[in-house]
Amino acid sequence: MRRGGGQRPPSAGDPALKLPDLDAMARLAAAVAARVRAGDAILLSGPLGAGKTEFARAFLRALSGDPALEVPSPSFTLLQSYDTPRGTVHHFDLWRIEAEADLAELGWEDALRDIVVVEWPERLGARRPGGALEIALAFGEGDAREARLSGWVGRIADLVP
Repeated sequence: MRRGGGQRPPSAGDPALKLPDLDAMARLAAAVAARVRAGDAILLSGPLGAGKTEFARAFLRALSGDPALEVPSPSFTLLQSYDTPRGTVHHFDLWRIEAEADLAELGWEDALRDIVVVEWPERLGARRPGGALEIALAFGEGDAREARLSGWVGRIADLVP
């Protein structure tokens, strides 16, 4: 798997998907779950409260086929792993890591063989995987959110305007 570079993160110039509520976020997460495969990385960026953990929770529930699956935020554990019918998913929250070197202790390189979902991917530095699906979440009006997607060329074309 390529590391770093090779694609640019989502930017303000990318078309934004409007997500008026959590149901819309869950539908987007389910659509991504339908396209994921082993070796994929999903990188979730955005400010605190923008919906990164909500997206990850909806993604894992869709992928597992269990709408009641308990998906705690890995803010303090840094990593939660889930066995799903499509393979193992490692959900990383890198907000609290101090240095890129901390990733080795979390088993980052081994996790890349499976499916990874990463909150706060800017903390990956040079270990940012190339070819990832990048989803930048932002606040919209009221409770709405916006999502800007890049990566996964050919697999997400029907998701973006």
